[in-house]
Amino acid sequence: MNLLHGVGDFFSLDIGTNSMRIVQLSGSGQHGWTLQKYAYVPITQQLTQDSSDLGKKRLGEAILGAVNQAGIKTKNIALGLPASKTFTSIVETETLPEKELAKSFKYEIDKYVPMAMSDAKADYVILGPSPNDPAKTEVLVSSVAKEYAESTMEMIEKTGLNIVAMEPEPLALARALTTPGAIDATMVVDLGEGSTDIVIMYKDKPRLVRSIPGGVDVLIRAVANGLNVRVDQARQFILKFGLDENQVEGQVFKILGTHLDNYAAELAKSVRFFQTKYINGRVGGIVLSSYASMIPLFPEYIEAKTNVPTMRGNPWQFVRTTSNQQRTLANVSSEFAVAIGLSERSND
Repeated sequence: MNLLHGVGDFFSLDIGTNSMRIVQLSGSGQHGWTLQKYAYVPITQQLTQDSSDLGKKRLGEAILGAVNQAGIKTKNIALGLPASKTFTSIVETETLPEKELAKSFKYEIDKYVPMAMSDAKADYVILGPSPNDPAKTEVLVSSVAKEYAESTMEMIEKTGLNIVAMEPEPLALARALTTPGAIDATMVVDLGEGSTDIVIMYKDKPRLVRSIPGGVDVLIRAVANGLNVRVDQARQFILKFGLDENQVEGQVFKILGTHLDNYAAELAKSVRFFQTKYINGRVGGIVLSSYASMIPLFPEYIEAKTNVPTMRGNPWQFVRTTSNQQRTLANVSSEFAVAIGLSERSND
């Protein structure tokens, strides 16, 4: 099992809080991708959080059902790992010939993993010379608790499927939502159910990867309490009215604004951190994903708070789809960023 590297023939699996997404693409990043197979299957939070043997069996059955629904034949999976389960950082090391650097870093990786190596699965990718200091080489290091990784692999393999690669979800997001060759850096912001993932891509490489606590669940609870409505109603209010001051007498806007000020401050802090480290770098745009791309007027709010042009991300920007596929996926297309990013992995 590789944590980061290429995988051959495979499909991607993204297990979210409320649904799972499966994607199989053909083609390449150079010549364009084509959607071959896909599935979107609603699931419950209780199912994904049930760590009992029976719970794992039921989740495995749900995965196998989704694979069969998609009509996928290969058994090989590239699996997304939630940011909450992984630790990813970009470190600098002395520049050496590539083979020598790869050999030496294997013995140094434990310095960058926040747990004993006996308890972790770790991998790294040499990004290349640091844009800030050509005498240094940047290396992306990612790790996951061995217990979690092995438990997940066991659950998957009991279905007859085979995990050939695991990748932190923020890296897959950035692959799907950014444009190769961009001169300025791009910050990808994914507002999930319980947390927010942030990735800054610069010169086609991740330069900052972080996760901040607090997702749309915080906003939903705030609106539910503030308006004295049910949680499901609060979610509907947020997704329908968002940050529109002219709706519901501005009540939803006021409640969300109170909670989003700290959120926007964290994004601005990430921009400052990047631009302080990379003297010649500039964050030229922010791309929003998941709920951040679904809440009305959210892009306008973030742009006003950060002074960085902000837009909704399109994970399908490099993927050819048929008109029938577009109709089927219309209501859930924005949820496929991780699955698409996983499927756009290189086989190098």
